[in-house]
Amino acid sequence: MEFEILLFYKYIKIEDPEVFADKQRNLCVENDILGRIIVSHEGINGTVSGKREGTEVYRNQTLKDLGNGEMEFKTDLAEDHAFKKLSVKVRPEIVSLHLKSEEDINPNTSTGERLTPEEFLNEIENNDVIVFDGRNKYESDLGKFKGAVCPPVGNFREFPEWIRENFSDSKDKRILTYCTGGIRCEKLSGFLIKEGFKSVAQLDGGIINYGKNPKTKGKHFEGECYVFDQRIGVDVNSSNPSIVSVCTHCNEPSSRYRNCAWKPCNDQVFICSSCEENFGKYCCEDCRSASLELKSE
Repeated sequence: MEFEILLFYKYIKIEDPEVFADKQRNLCVENDILGRIIVSHEGINGTVSGKREGTEVYRNQTLKDLGNGEMEFKTDLAEDHAFKKLSVKVRPEIVSLHLKSEEDINPNTSTGERLTPEEFLNEIENNDVIVFDGRNKYESDLGKFKGAVCPPVGNFREFPEWIRENFSDSKDKRILTYCTGGIRCEKLSGFLIKEGFKSVAQLDGGIINYGKNPKTKGKHFEGECYVFDQRIGVDVNSSNPSIVSVCTHCNEPSSRYRNCAWKPCNDQVFICSSCEENFGKYCCEDCRSASLELKSE
C-alpha cells in the first residue's frame, strides 16, 4: 500500500492562523495531500491522506512550521486517497465547544489525567468508574466502549448544556473520557474539571491508539470506530469484534452507514446491502416516495 492516512492535532499558539493555513494549503498541493485541516490561534487539527513520500514531507515541514518537534501522527496505510478533496480552514477553535471567553478551556493548562491504553483498560476492568463518550451520537451508534455513557448530541458544542442538565449528579464519580483520537477529550475533560467533577481522566490518543495497542487489542470496544474519511468505520477490537448497529429497515446487524439519497434529508443511517438493493439509499418510505415523485415530474 503506497498511500498513508494521517490523523493529528496540536494545541499550540499560532500567531497568524491565516498565514499558517496558506502554508498548509501550499504544502498539501505541492505534495498531493488531500483531507481536512483546521487552523486557529489555539493550534491545528487535521486528517489527510497521500502517497507515503508526500506524507513524510508533509509531517516534517508541518513540525518545522510549528516550531515544535512534538506532535503525534496516527497513521494507517491505504491503497488510495481517503479523501476526495482538500479543505484547509481557519476557525476560532480547532474543536468547538462555543464557550464564552471567560469559560474557555486551554488544554495546555487545564485537562484531565492522561491514561495509556493499558491504564484505561485496567481502570474499566477493576475500578468503579463511569466511561464517558466524548463524540457525537452518530459516531457512538457505530461503536462504543461497553457500558459507556453516550450523550445523544449531534455536535460537540452541545456537550456543555447536556452535561449541566443530565450529568451533574456524577461529580463525585471517577470519570474516564474517550474520543476518536484524543483532541475532543483534551477540552471535554478540562470542562468537566471546571464544572466541579472531582476525578477526571482521558484515554490518551483516543480509540485509535487503544485499538492499535498490542496489549489492549481494543478490548471492550463494541462495533467500529467512526472516522471522518471515506472509510467511515475502522476496526478496533481484534479480540472479540462485534457489530452493534442495525439496519434501519430490517433491523439486522449492519455497520454500513449511508446518507439518505433524498437530498433535503441526507440523514446518515445504517442500511444493509440487501435493503439498499431493494429499497435504495433512503432512510424511510417518506424520503423514498418524495424522491421518486420528483424524478417522475
